Amino acid sequence: MSPGRRRAPRRKTSQAPRGLLLGAGVVVAGGAVAVAVTVWPGDGASTRSEAGPSQPSASTTSPSVAPSPSRSYPLSEAPRTIPAVREHTPARGPGWRPADGARVVTDDEELADEGELTARELGLTYAGDTEPRDGDVELTLGGRGGDGSEEYTLTVGNRRVLISAPAEAGVFYGTRTLKQMVHDGGTAPEGVVKDRPAKAQRGFMLDIARKHFTADWIEDRIRELGDLKYNQFGLHFSDDQAFRIESDSHPEVVSKDHLTKAEVKRIVDLAAERHITVVPEIDSPGHLGAVIAAHPELQLRDAQGKALSGAVDIAQPAAGELVDDLLDEYADLFPGAYWHVGADEYQALTVKDPEASYPGLAEAARKEYGAGAGVADLATDWMNDRAEVVRGHDRTPRAWNDGFFRSADVEAARDIQVAYWTGKEIGAREPAEYLGDGRQVINYNDEFLYYVLGEPNDFAYPTGERIYEQWTPRVLRGTAAVPERYDGQILGGVFAVWCDLSTRQTQEQVAAGVRMPLRALVQKLWDPGTPDLTWAQFEELADQVE
Repeated sequence: MSPGRRRAPRRKTSQAPRGLLLGAGVVVAGGAVAVAVTVWPGDGASTRSEAGPSQPSASTTSPSVAPSPSRSYPLSEAPRTIPAVREHTPARGPGWRPADGARVVTDDEELADEGELTARELGLTYAGDTEPRDGDVELTLGGRGGDGSEEYTLTVGNRRVLISAPAEAGVFYGTRTLKQMVHDGGTAPEGVVKDRPAKAQRGFMLDIARKHFTADWIEDRIRELGDLKYNQFGLHFSDDQAFRIESDSHPEVVSKDHLTKAEVKRIVDLAAERHITVVPEIDSPGHLGAVIAAHPELQLRDAQGKALSGAVDIAQPAAGELVDDLLDEYADLFPGAYWHVGADEYQALTVKDPEASYPGLAEAARKEYGAGAGVADLATDWMNDRAEVVRGHDRTPRAWNDGFFRSADVEAARDIQVAYWTGKEIGAREPAEYLGDGRQVINYNDEFLYYVLGEPNDFAYPTGERIYEQWTPRVLRGTAAVPERYDGQILGGVFAVWCDLSTRQTQEQVAAGVRMPLRALVQKLWDPGTPDLTWAQFEELADQVE
C-alpha cells in the first residue's frame, strides 16, 4: 500500500512468453500448445511439447537452466494453507520454490510494499518494475472488483509465479498464500488458485485498557494477523481501569502505562502495510472510570446520591463534550474506515426501574423528548451523538448490541453497525431482531469468541477446536445459527481478548492461548462451510505452514 506512488503500469509484453494455463496442465507458450512440464532453475529438467521441444525466448530464460531429458509429473494437489484456498485447478509440473537469483517483480509501483515484503520473507531480490524471468514471482493489478476487492488469482506454471488481483489487498493475500506454500522448504504446487473470503470483516480485538500490552507485542500480533488474512485490529484503550493512549486534549485522563502517539502511529502504519484497519474504541457512556477519576464532577449518581462506577452523567453536556474532544483528537491517529463507540453496560439501564433510580436522567429525557421518554431514549441519543462525531471524520460507527434498546422511542442511527456479543443483558434481544430490522451485524459471540483473562462470570477460554467444528458467522448468540436469509447482513466476526483479571496471564500466555482460536476463526470467516480437514489435521497444518 503506497499512497501517492501511482503511475502508468508498463506494457504487459511478458504475457505471451509466460504462457496461459488451459485446463489441467496445458499452456500456450509462444503460440504453440505444450504440456505444462516446468522446471526449477538448474534442476536439470526441460519442457517438451508433443511435437517437439518448446523453447522459451532468450530474454526470459534463466541462465541456470540446462537442457536435459524431459520429465513427466502427476497432476498437482491443492495447496494446504490457513485459511484454505477456495479453488485450485491442478496442472502437471514441479511447482515453484525460492531459488538463487529469483526475484519479485511488479508492473505497478502501488505494489512495491507487497513486493518488498514478499522478497524479504522468501529470501529473494525485489526488482520492482521489470520484465519477469524464470524463477520470478510477478505481482500485478488487474481484473474486476475495485479497491474493496479481496479476491486474487495465483498461477504457478512455466517456471514462475504470477499473483494478480483487482486491488492491492488481494495481491497481498496471494503473497500470504505463497509464503505458506513454500514455508520450511515446501513447494507451491503447479496450477491456478482462485481465492476470495466469504466475509468482509475478519477481526481481532484487544483490551489494552485493563492490561497494558507493549507496542512490540501488538506489532507481533499484527504480523501474525496479516499472514492469516485478517483485515481488522480492534483497540479498546479506555475503560474503568485505565486510559492507555497519549492525549494532548486531555492529558489528565491518561494512565501511567500507556502507548505514545508515536507507538500508535507505528502500529497503524504496520497494520496498513498488512491491509489491516485498526478500529479504535472509546467506550461510553459506561466504562469511563479512568476519565471520571480525573473529572469526578461528571460521575453519575442515583436518587440517593450514590456514585455509579464507570458511568458518566449523560444529562451533563460537559460529559459528551469531553468524549467528543478525544474522538476528534484521535481521528487523524486512526485513519481507518471504522470507529467503535461502545455504548454497552450503562449502569443506569441495568436496574429494573431506571427512571425511579435516576430521576435526573429521567427528567432530562422528558425535557428533550416529551412526557413519555425515559433513560433509554437519552442513552440512545448519546450513542447517536458520538456516532455523528465519528461520521464527521468519514468513519462508519459500530456499537455493542446492548446499546440498542427495544424500549427506546429514539431510534439508533441506521448506519451504526451492531457488534453482537451477548444475550445476557436485561431485556435481551435475539440477533434476529436486529437483522429483521435491516441492521448490519458483526459477530462477537461471547460463547465462542471471548477470551476473558481469569475466566470470571462463567466465561471459559474458547478453543480453536470448538470454533472450527461448531461455529459459523451465523452463530451470533449461543450455539444456534440465525436463518440463512440473514447471512448477507452479517459482515464478519471478531475474536476479542478481554483482560478482566489482568494478572492471570502474561502477554506470552495470551499469544499462545489465542493462537489456534485465531486460525480456526479465520478459516470459518474465509469459508464457513465444513472444513475438509479434521481438527487434528488442521492443528498439524498450523505447525507446518508457520
